[in-house]
Amino acid sequence: MNVVDVIRTLAGFAWLAAIGIGVLAAVRASRHQTAKGSSSSALILVVIAALLTVLGSGLVYVESNERGVVKTVRAGGVRSEALEPGLHWILPVVEQVVTYPISNQTYTMSFLPEQGPDSGEDSIRARTKDGQEVIIDATVIYRIDPSKVVQLHIAWQNDYESGVVRPEVRGAIRDAVSQYGVEEVVSTKREEMIQIINAQLSASLSKNHLELLDFILRDIHFSEEYAAAVEQKQIAEQQAQQAAFVVEQKKQEAEQARQEAQGQADAAVIAAKGAAEARIIQAQAEAEANQLLAESLTPELLQYQYILKLAPGVQTIFIPTGNQFILPLPGSQTPQ
Repeated sequence: MNVVDVIRTLAGFAWLAAIGIGVLAAVRASRHQTAKGSSSSALILVVIAALLTVLGSGLVYVESNERGVVKTVRAGGVRSEALEPGLHWILPVVEQVVTYPISNQTYTMSFLPEQGPDSGEDSIRARTKDGQEVIIDATVIYRIDPSKVVQLHIAWQNDYESGVVRPEVRGAIRDAVSQYGVEEVVSTKREEMIQIINAQLSASLSKNHLELLDFILRDIHFSEEYAAAVEQKQIAEQQAQQAAFVVEQKKQEAEQARQEAQGQADAAVIAAKGAAEARIIQAQAEAEANQLLAESLTPELLQYQYILKLAPGVQTIFIPTGNQFILPLPGSQTPQ
């Protein structure tokens, strides 16, 4: 309670007391009792109550988060400057003060009735560039420009929320949404769209003596028909992705089988080449061995091998006269 409220309260009590004492004085007078003291008290209280009333009606206290517009019967209808926070004096009867809040104010338009100031659904329905309807929930945070309170009062008085804020927000959203397709609104161009709304809304509110502090795009809904179409599209895309996954899996399995078969074939070729090369090397070695053996076979060696193959008990061999002489085996003696 500020000082003005205290003065007005005291004035009310003074008037009640004056009336009470006046009634008492009238009762005493009707009974032929002395009422001089009561009459004097009642008169004094009337004077005090009148002074307090005049003082209370002439004093105005403006809160720190308010500005006061003084309405007057003089030319212009209002004072040119708003009252700053604090205690002020105005002319009783001929002047009145209307206060306006300069603190932050919030206005919400939502699909849910309990979230907005108006009862019932109050979201914004807008059409995208490709003709789809979207339903948008939004909140705007704003305040009255403290330096333009008088102009706001002259133009809108206390009707600025329904007369300016609400229609300007709805118009800015519809204008911005109409520049994009539905897919862009909900995904790639959402932030860009919000920036456009901010710029347009800030300019329009400023022309009407308000300041935009923030715009919040709370949610985007779709019509039931479009939501069903989107759901069907998502299902079809998921099925297509699943089919593509199965095809890719089959391709990978076929490629794996081909690589395994190719590996087996390559292994068989390598094994065959290895066996052939081994056979060639073996044949070459046998040929070289046979050649070396053939070169080393002299008549004397053949005779010696022949002798070795004879019965182990033979000590002397007789040959006809004129044949090649053969030496006796080791350990045998030459015949006499």
